[in-house]
Amino acid sequence: MNDRMRVGAAVCVTVLLFLGVQLGALALTEPFYESGHQAVENPEDPTNSIAYIAVILVATALMLAAFKYDLQGLIRALIIGVSVMIAWYVFAELVPPVVTAGAAGVNVLAVLAAVGVGAALLFYPEWYVIDIAGVLMGAGAAALFGISFGLLPALLLLSVLAIYDAISVYGTEHMLDLAEGVMDLKIPVVLVIPTTLSYSYLASADEHGDETGAESEVQGEDTPDADTSAETTPETAPEDAPDAREGQRDALFIGLGDAVIPTILVVSAAYFVEEGALDVPGLTLNLPALGALLGTMAGLIALMAMVVRGRAHAGLPLLNGGAIGGYLIGALASGLSIAAALGL
Repeated sequence: MNDRMRVGAAVCVTVLLFLGVQLGALALTEPFYESGHQAVENPEDPTNSIAYIAVILVATALMLAAFKYDLQGLIRALIIGVSVMIAWYVFAELVPPVVTAGAAGVNVLAVLAAVGVGAALLFYPEWYVIDIAGVLMGAGAAALFGISFGLLPALLLLSVLAIYDAISVYGTEHMLDLAEGVMDLKIPVVLVIPTTLSYSYLASADEHGDETGAESEVQGEDTPDADTSAETTPETAPEDAPDAREGQRDALFIGLGDAVIPTILVVSAAYFVEEGALDVPGLTLNLPALGALLGTMAGLIALMAMVVRGRAHAGLPLLNGGAIGGYLIGALASGLSIAAALGL
């Protein structure tokens, strides 16, 4: 299999991982709401989006400071801890409460499964461990935020983050520094898609600790230090496209945040829009949500087509733009007016 076919196969796997996050989030939408996981009292309040964006800015600043002062261990511990918490939420809905403990009836098997995810990330963060944890974490996070952001707050969130992503990648470039620090931590903030069966994320990170990436990275034997870009979770691409194509690409990297953020709109549309309901077993789905999902996939394919040519790109402008465009098409097809589709 030549290099082009390997990269093409990896792009297809990337699409499947994104679908895993989105379909998983749709499957968790109703269970999470029924379990009381909605994070705010009024999901229609647009200031929820402003508060979330502020949290992202503060978190980014703190992470950059942590990398500057060699406090990477704290970041790794925090992300693994968050992974365990979200995994617990997910497993609590998926694992039957066969064994419970305490007055609250805590699902012991769900807790053990979540702890197992944390242990795997801590002691053996190989690429498939990172990807499984990433899809699990991404689906859970998208469902949590999706039921907490009404249509207008979700649209506002995606629009602002798309602009912020573009500025942070093409303008200030501070996300490149964040990407460089995050990639070495071996935590589920990226999805890692090998293009060769022999690829090892652990060995690659140990041997090439300075080759990091963000928005979408193609990493290979002849690839120089990669240019990087991302939102809160990065991916990368090599600066020198011709040289990169001559070498064997070992893996693609794409930020988990690029899967989670547009999926928030998918879940929000599925939960808050009553029109255009679709009967799909196990999923909360309607035409607007389906449109957002398909729009995200179109944006992802466009992004990967640009990335494999050899340049790093901000992912959210394409991904969020595709999700918003697809959502609006689905909303209009379901009979909603523009004002109603915008949550006005």
